[in-house]
Amino acid sequence: MSKNYGQVPQDKLELYKQLLDLHPEIELKGGLKLPYTSYQGNMFSQLTKAGAVGLRMGKAEREAFIAEFDSGLLASYGATLKEYVEVPDDLLAAPERLLPYLEQSYAYAKTLKPQQRKRK
Repeated sequence: MSKNYGQVPQDKLELYKQLLDLHPEIELKGGLKLPYTSYQGNMFSQLTKAGAVGLRMGKAEREAFIAEFDSGLLASYGATLKEYVEVPDDLLAAPERLLPYLEQSYAYAKTLKPQQRKRK
C-alpha cells in the first residue's frame, strides 16, 4: 500500500522514490506528511514540504558536493540543516547519477551512533 504524502510536490516525490528504488537496502519511511530514509534511527535523506531533497553527509563529502553542484545546505521549516546538502533539481531528475551520493549519505548514517527510541 502506498502512503499519501500530501504535503510534498508529487513530481518530486516520484523522483525521490525512483532514486530509492535503485538501492534495495534503503526503505522509504515517514508519516503522513514528509518522506525520509533512516538507519538505526538516524535520518539520512528527506524530501521537504517545499520539494527539496536533502542528503546527510560528512563534512568532506558535503563540501565536495556543494562545490561540484553549486548547491548549499538544506533548509526546512525555517532552519538550516548543517549536515544536509540540497540536491539540485537537475540531479534529482537523473537518479542513476545521484545514486552514488545517496550511497555516501547511507554510509555516513552507518557511522552515527544509533538513536534510542524515546519511551512515552
